[in-house]
Amino acid sequence: MSTNKEALLHLILPEGILDYFEVTKVNSQKEEIWIYLEELNNYKQPNSSDKLISKGFFPETLINDFPIRGKKVYLMVKRRRWLNMRTQMVVTRDWELVAKGTRYTQEFAAFFKEISR
Repeated sequence: MSTNKEALLHLILPEGILDYFEVTKVNSQKEEIWIYLEELNNYKQPNSSDKLISKGFFPETLINDFPIRGKKVYLMVKRRRWLNMRTQMVVTRDWELVAKGTRYTQEFAAFFKEISR
């Protein structure tokens, strides 16, 4: 971590997300915080030397995360897609940011599950 801002982001955002995404914008409103994340252009296919080129993004995905200081937190995530130049197939990273069947981060969904017991 090179700055205090980055250290703070690592504490606020889901674990490991900053390894693959960059924060492009933060919008704090009266009762909400919107954090915009864009996937970095750094994907390498495991066990492959195939050349990949970025082919844009999927539509943004809205994810609910833990509240901060009484404000709802929304993550707007833009996932990238790449074209494998050898196979001409589109490839993406397999993400598990969202708990199955929800729009919550896995950590936030686990929290809800625990308190509902």
